[in-house]
Amino acid sequence: MESKAARCLCLLAMLLVAGLGAARGAGECGRVPADRMALKLAPCAAATQNPGAKVAPGCCAQIRSIGRSPKCLCAVMLSATARQAGVKPAVAMTIPKRCAIANRPIGYKCGLEELSNSWNIWKSR
Repeated sequence: MESKAARCLCLLAMLLVAGLGAARGAGECGRVPADRMALKLAPCAAATQNPGAKVAPGCCAQIRSIGRSPKCLCAVMLSATARQAGVKPAVAMTIPKRCAIANRPIGYKCGLEELSNSWNIWKSR
């Protein structure tokens, strides 16, 4: 399992070096494309694939930061970069609860699925 996480980190590093996701204007994450924001979730590699994995403190810090915008966090979790790194969205969406983030949002649609209370993301307006 550790080698899988290491492979994910290597893939994310290679994507960063390759310059994936140059800024192109405002999107879900402001001026930073979701694919580029996904690179910030490298500390979350194991936690996005295994619901029983311990969530690293650095991961929780990034989730707190990105999670201020539910649209951005959804875009990041569903991005091509996350998919290529092996992120399982249903597992990744449990991370805010696993990080014990008190002000996590509730009942937001992310992609085609409505997220359960284990994710608890802000309601869409």
